Amino acid sequence: MENQESQQPSHNKKEPILENRRSMTHPARTSDPPFSLVQRAQEIEKADEVVQSHVHGKLDVIARQIRTLQEEAKEIIGKAERDMELHRIKCNFEKKPGMALYLYQKESGDKIFSILSPQEWGSSLPHEFLGAYRLAADGSFDDLEEQTTG
Repeated sequence: MENQESQQPSHNKKEPILENRRSMTHPARTSDPPFSLVQRAQEIEKADEVVQSHVHGKLDVIARQIRTLQEEAKEIIGKAERDMELHRIKCNFEKKPGMALYLYQKESGDKIFSILSPQEWGSSLPHEFLGAYRLAADGSFDDLEEQTTG
């Protein structure tokens, strides 16, 4: 009989102390005060608002970065297209990196490069002046007029 009595659970033992009662959805012990469902719902709603605000802020930053990168990509593509077009223009001399090239348009609409600037032609300028460029080592063209005004 002694063995049976010692194996039965004791009703005088203390209930375990739960460290993280705030995260529980119901009281841990019958002696604990009941949770307010309204208060719990308000906490969840406030947490949702904070998380959403934080996420929206991060996404706004990313969206601005994407727009900036898109604008940069458009500029790069536009300059590359212009450079390819400039490489196709008739030229009666060998173009070398660092060389200033002056773009003119004949009355026929044909475009040509010259090594003479409009100032060097003076009053005998034979064609309409369209722009001045410097050939870069990478094969791109730098707009000399943008460099003097910008």
